[in-house]
Amino acid sequence: MVKEVIIAENAPGAIGPYSQAIKKDKLIFVSGQLPVNPKTGEISEDIKEQTKQSLINVKEIVEKAGASLENVVKTTVFLKDLSHFSAVNEIYGEFFEGNYPARSCVEVSRLPRDVGVEIEVIAILE
Repeated sequence: MVKEVIIAENAPGAIGPYSQAIKKDKLIFVSGQLPVNPKTGEISEDIKEQTKQSLINVKEIVEKAGASLENVVKTTVFLKDLSHFSAVNEIYGEFFEGNYPARSCVEVSRLPRDVGVEIEVIAILE
């Protein structure tokens, strides 16, 4: 099977030469999602709202690929300020319950559009 490009209309489009997600066999690789509201293009200043929007965008893309957040096996969270770790965890826990995916969380010096968080995931179709 050739790789399939996933395009979710209810999530922000790519801002560079990459796809929102790629589906290959049963694997779904979702590119890092910024906290951009796809309808307005706006970005909240609040880290909790940014986290929520990034995860909503991830959810839209995963669902467009035929899966759900329950199919997510690995996440990577990029934070501009690691002091926001607890606030991000609070919102993250609202999206992932029970059997949590594996996760890495790293502090980075800067993110596109100067946002506070970016989240990427890998999911497996069952």
